Amino acid sequence: MADEEKCSSKEEPRVDEEAEAEGDEGNHEAADGKKKKKKGGKKDGYPSTDANDGEQKSEEAEDPQMQLQQMLKKRGPCEESRRHTAREHAFWDTQPVPSMSAEYDQDTGPLDVVKTPDDVRADPYPLPAQFEWCTCDVDSETEILEVYTLLTENYVEDDDSMFRFDYSTDFLRWALKPPEYLRSWHLGVRVKGGGKLVGFITGIPANIQVFDKVVQMAEINFLCVHKKLRSKRLAPVLIKEITRRVNRENIWQAVYTAGVVLPRPVSECRYHHRSLNPKKLIEVGFSHLGARMTMARTIKLYKVPESPQLSGMREMKKEDVPRVHGLVSNYLKKFHLHPDFSPAEVEHWMLPRPGVVYCYVRENGKGEVTDVCSFYNLPSSILGHEKHTVLKAAYSYWNVATTVPLQDLMYDALILAKQQDFDVFNALDVMENESFLKELKFGIGDGYLQYYLYNWKCPKIDPGNMGLVLL
Repeated sequence: MADEEKCSSKEEPRVDEEAEAEGDEGNHEAADGKKKKKKGGKKDGYPSTDANDGEQKSEEAEDPQMQLQQMLKKRGPCEESRRHTAREHAFWDTQPVPSMSAEYDQDTGPLDVVKTPDDVRADPYPLPAQFEWCTCDVDSETEILEVYTLLTENYVEDDDSMFRFDYSTDFLRWALKPPEYLRSWHLGVRVKGGGKLVGFITGIPANIQVFDKVVQMAEINFLCVHKKLRSKRLAPVLIKEITRRVNRENIWQAVYTAGVVLPRPVSECRYHHRSLNPKKLIEVGFSHLGARMTMARTIKLYKVPESPQLSGMREMKKEDVPRVHGLVSNYLKKFHLHPDFSPAEVEHWMLPRPGVVYCYVRENGKGEVTDVCSFYNLPSSILGHEKHTVLKAAYSYWNVATTVPLQDLMYDALILAKQQDFDVFNALDVMENESFLKELKFGIGDGYLQYYLYNWKCPKIDPGNMGLVLL
């Protein structure tokens, strides 16, 4: 099972340590992929603004909607990522995942022969002599800071070394301690003697419905190897060891995401970005002024009201959990792949946590919760900038509109994110998000986020039928 990628300014998906499992060349690309995730946030390479480019481009430049699309567009598609489809995958070709050349199955089910935990080796996989396994205790202040430091310094960075993900310790605990989590799935590698944490990978339990089957899975995330040790072949061993630990719990499938193309995506989605603080985004190089756009005009283009436009909007409370669980569960049923949440999981993932996750509900005149929107906070450190040190990015999470258009609900989500001082709002083109992206002035990123299933075959899923958001 591989690691999960992410996008953003982070705009592009997350780390690609999994690419390291491809060998030395893969190790090099792992670093690149990682950066791409974050790079997603930076947008350059816009069309030339030279008047000699012709009337058509000049006319497009006059259109404010075109301007915002260009302003929020990132560089051209990552060719390195696409090339993964044409090369051998030494590690992944040994795993129960579909090959790149295979046709997509029209039925669903496991790829590997059915096994039991007794069929799985009891001892951990061997590491190079200078390293040893550890289980990271994220409740320990010392150990969570070690994880934070490893990820902050080595996990995701953009290609130009301008932005780097900055997961807070509160975010990490939220991400890694859902109901029924297993501490043994918080797996680390330390240097013998000194004890320095140099490798990390995690799994959390989840029930995922794929078409008509609900499958117990592990969501794999945070695969990270220290930059100076990428040649030590630690990533493949981390993946095999987390797989062994998951299998010992009688769980045989996993879901994960990546910014690179590996064998073989079940879905390919894209990030979109909505500027909330365009002046700052331009100053730090995340975006730049479009052709014939002044700073004042750009700020005006992205300005949102100071308060929500829908009546009855308020922060979610614990007593809302049963109703929110019903809304989210009923909504997700329309998608081919989605989590099958328990009420306890909805409480964990959606109940607001300061600086981590934000959730708002709309209450009608009868006191009934009818709509819900949410987003989580994943900032990036801004490297080497004299004025700004943090880029605050909100990520669209679980949103359900039953009494108002989704576009109106998400407009309020933008307003609420702006109230919390976010600089940019990111959203994948999953679920029904396409219905509001253009109208709410999101710009398409050049980064793709591939979704993968481990040891499970099924038909390919379009982004609009994907009902899963991984952190």
